[in-house]
Amino acid sequence: MKGLVKYARGQGHMEVREVGECPLEPGELRIRVEAAGICGSDLHIYHDQIAVPIRVPVVLGHEFSGRVVEVGEGVSPSRLGQRVTAMPSVRICGVCRYCRQGSINLCIRRQSMGYWHDGAFAPTCAVPERCVMELPEGVDFRAGALAEPLACAVHAVCEQTRISAGDLVAIVGPGTIGLLCLQVVKAEGGIALVCGLEQDRARLELARQLGADHLAVVDREDAVAKARALGEGYGADVVLECSGHPAGARLALELVAKGGRYTQVGLFGEPIEIDLEQIAVREIRFSGSFGQKPTAWKCALKLLETGRVDTRRLITHEVPLEHWREAFDLFERQEGVKLLLDVKGSEGR
Repeated sequence: MKGLVKYARGQGHMEVREVGECPLEPGELRIRVEAAGICGSDLHIYHDQIAVPIRVPVVLGHEFSGRVVEVGEGVSPSRLGQRVTAMPSVRICGVCRYCRQGSINLCIRRQSMGYWHDGAFAPTCAVPERCVMELPEGVDFRAGALAEPLACAVHAVCEQTRISAGDLVAIVGPGTIGLLCLQVVKAEGGIALVCGLEQDRARLELARQLGADHLAVVDREDAVAKARALGEGYGADVVLECSGHPAGARLALELVAKGGRYTQVGLFGEPIEIDLEQIAVREIRFSGSFGQKPTAWKCALKLLETGRVDTRRLITHEVPLEHWREAFDLFERQEGVKLLLDVKGSEGR
């Protein structure tokens, strides 16, 4: 079968090549991939600008859904045929303080699929049963492929930031994560101001359709003045920086009110400059959000099951695996929102 492989460190060094199916280890399942999404982290891996440990060669892809087609020793055959998705934290130590607290995303020995272990940009992938989540009835494979980024959004909004009903929440960056955070914020009762650039007009319109209360085109209007007008002259109670761009981070710091909360969700891929003194003198509660915990996954799947979050609306392209470079170029130009790679056609070639 064919898979998209990062075969060496450095800029680029990715290609579709023949990959084999390794024998299942005890406790693992093999999943036939039905839908797989491109994440910003995949682009960072392509450019070799990634803080997450990676090992090459590796098949990329960690946002996916599929069907269980084989089970390893110790896994019940009743799993066969199940419609599933999976947490990417396929290797954790289970004994560090973070694992004991349930924060497996912070495990000091964490190894992830698509980074360290072969991922979902191939017709099949192997995953420990511990990581596998069954898709709720009524959630199709395409919607289910976005369960992982939705769990990231839940972790950011509900666990790291703890939005309260009535909070004015400014979301910087209307990409996939920003639009998922928007929907989680609305489910929590927040008032959402989504900020984007002129080139984000289509994404901002989608944000409006998905429930955004207010929009700001930051290169055409004063987003800070808008946030202050909406926030009784003070600014946003909460800012979620989802763009992963230095200018977005600097804007986010301006948008948040004194005593407010700033959560960094987007990944930059490199160090950036930001005025940390503002965090001190304005007593801003600054936190980061990375990946997701099992608790966030449980909430994310419930949001999908109940229809409180619509992930299918975010899917704008599905590109054959062989044309992965075209898909990555679209992603880098910020055309569309969520792009899927069709890996099913690469089996047996």
